[in-house]
Amino acid sequence: MFLSPEENNQYNRHLILDEIGESGQLKLKQARVLVIGAGGLGCPILQYLTAAGVGSIGVIDHDIIDQSNLQRQILYSHDDIGKFKAEVAANKLSGLNPFVEFEIYLQKVTSEIAIELFSRYDIIVDGSDNFPTRYLVNDAAVLTNKPVVFGSIFKFEGQVSVFNYQNGPTYRCLYPNPPKPNEVPNCSEIGVLGVLPGIIGSLQANEVLKMICGIGEVLSGKLLTYDALSMQQLVLGFEKNEAIVITQLDSDYDFFCGLPKSNLEITLKELEVSSEDYNLLDVREDYEHAQYNIGGQHIPLGQLHDRFTEISQEKDLVVYCKAGVRSKMAIDILKDKGFTKLLVNLKGGVFGY
Repeated sequence: MFLSPEENNQYNRHLILDEIGESGQLKLKQARVLVIGAGGLGCPILQYLTAAGVGSIGVIDHDIIDQSNLQRQILYSHDDIGKFKAEVAANKLSGLNPFVEFEIYLQKVTSEIAIELFSRYDIIVDGSDNFPTRYLVNDAAVLTNKPVVFGSIFKFEGQVSVFNYQNGPTYRCLYPNPPKPNEVPNCSEIGVLGVLPGIIGSLQANEVLKMICGIGEVLSGKLLTYDALSMQQLVLGFEKNEAIVITQLDSDYDFFCGLPKSNLEITLKELEVSSEDYNLLDVREDYEHAQYNIGGQHIPLGQLHDRFTEISQEKDLVVYCKAGVRSKMAIDILKDKGFTKLLVNLKGGVFGY
């Protein structure tokens, strides 16, 4: 394998670094990296891995671009609203670097596909925003012996680490048990500083490049924390827990993380056929409802405990949110409150993912 004259021009600033040079750039060209999520963290990760010349990049994300994403996901524009993030990202980044090959997966990471998918790549980069996916990614990476570059964001703070690197500590060594449901709100409920995912995602990309090129000190067994308001960084060490042994994937990571399950679900297409049989309840935030909704009553999830008596019980109730997770939580609340009519979850959320 060699670099073409065009590639030599593209990567000139890498090639003149003694620590990278031609040999390091060829390692990047041969590398295969899977990025999970093309959202807040995924955008900067993908941009810098593409610019650096990682030869093959996989992108798995089933989400579509929403106007509220543009505050922090600066790879996208208003013209991209309503399109799949993974497809738009690959199309735009191909213009940044035509020497990179992209493999697009418009689906969720699930237990059914994770092992086979991870086996195709050298490094897994976790840009997900929920705990079931993080535990699934960790376990699948352990079973396929792949390192995971982890990042997370919360309001003004971020974390970065590398798990399962050369048999090092894993995500479960640091977080053996998931938080309780609703204990850690997501960005749509609590907010996030727009530049924060750019900072954390760039740090994740940095760890990938270090591993591929064999330079620097990898954040294995270390958790970097960053505070955007104080600009303070702290690196905490943690050890591998040899007592944690992973032999297979869990069949239900939502259940492991304590997320409620809805026994009854209906798809968007099914609802369109039988809409007159149900009342609708949107449990998303105010701005989400204002941007797009499919009708019905609107009570944000955080207000449901206090406002559940406002909901009509004349018909069975279909509860919906963006992706079908908050609606399941809402159904759990309404069951506890003694709601008498049938409660049905809109599978995949308001956009029918």
